[in-house]
Amino acid sequence: MNRDDFPMLASDIVYFDNGATTLKPTCVVDAMNRYYLEHTSNIHRGDYDAAIKTNQLYDGVRDIVGKFVHCDPECVVYTSGTTMSINMVVFGYMKKHLKAGDEVLLNKAEHASNVLPWLRLQEEIDIQVKFVPLNSDYELTLDNIKKSVSKKTKVISLAHVSNVLGDVRDIESIGQYCEENHILFHVDGAQSVPHMGVDFQKCKIDFLSFSGHKMCGPTGVGVLIGKKELLEEMDPILYGGGMNSFFEADSSYELKNVPIKFEAGTPPIAEVIGLGEAIQYLMSIGMDKIHNHEIKLKKYLLSKIEKIPNLIVYNRNTNSGIFAFNIDGVFAQDSSIYLNHYHIYVRAGNHCAKMLKDEIQIKNTVRVSMYFYNNYEDIDRLVEALANSEDIFKIVL
Repeated sequence: MNRDDFPMLASDIVYFDNGATTLKPTCVVDAMNRYYLEHTSNIHRGDYDAAIKTNQLYDGVRDIVGKFVHCDPECVVYTSGTTMSINMVVFGYMKKHLKAGDEVLLNKAEHASNVLPWLRLQEEIDIQVKFVPLNSDYELTLDNIKKSVSKKTKVISLAHVSNVLGDVRDIESIGQYCEENHILFHVDGAQSVPHMGVDFQKCKIDFLSFSGHKMCGPTGVGVLIGKKELLEEMDPILYGGGMNSFFEADSSYELKNVPIKFEAGTPPIAEVIGLGEAIQYLMSIGMDKIHNHEIKLKKYLLSKIEKIPNLIVYNRNTNSGIFAFNIDGVFAQDSSIYLNHYHIYVRAGNHCAKMLKDEIQIKNTVRVSMYFYNNYEDIDRLVEALANSEDIFKIVL
């Protein structure tokens, strides 16, 4: 699907590392190049033609994001990516509003970006971080969340889709439960927003974080979306030019309104423009179409590997395009090097989810993460390589 839009695919590779970052279509690169070659300027600072055009494109991306995930464009904050977005939530809002003894619910399948900030906050103000157990299929369920909630629970923070096993969490039901119980709900959308429709309002999300580079956009740009009343109460974690109305020698100062107060300094202008182009590109394809295509590919892959006896699969039942496995007796990185011999690009390791080993009893896995530009021929090449993996050490060594 749309493979001709991705020049890198012309080089006889199979790209299955989309969970780490996706390929970039020509239209995104062209949009960024036009900024650099035709109307380079800073934003919100110039009154000349190039600056006016840049302002319109940069500010217009908030409307594009609002349409994409069904939120108020005024609540779209540009960040450097999901990691920065989550840190802004933790240290800009939660640090002000949580107190010692308050509980935050996570789970052991979370990415480091949705664990370490909370652990640091636990050190700073003595909140209590608790981990909701996964079920026998390594899924996070609402039932297990309910069993873990106590009167002290103030926040639930989770990935919509886990980045190793591809477990799709029922954020609509979880969001409804959080609203009914006055629990703040943060969603890491890094692995979901690029692959399926996400509705910020319908799912009753308080804060949503995601990255541009995982959705055909450039690196170095992401988004934080929050309910307006929460953003108004949130402090910036970065101060400087562009985000203030005034500051005086008597120590008085005033910050601008949401969302500008969170965007100090010169932002990644070309990257924001590229992100807007990427989102419009995805919307032109259709998020339901993208998700359904990935599910078909995964089902096809599962049907093809049944005859490969030495393959250990960790997530047969998850409803995403992520496939985690190991070759029995082979270190995950060796499997990745082996597949690279056939120009098949996958990810091997712990995937920044270093506590997941407590649940699946293995530290490192090989991850195949699919996207809409992958096809059945890609799957066939992977299966053929895995079927011949008895020769792995002849190639790796």
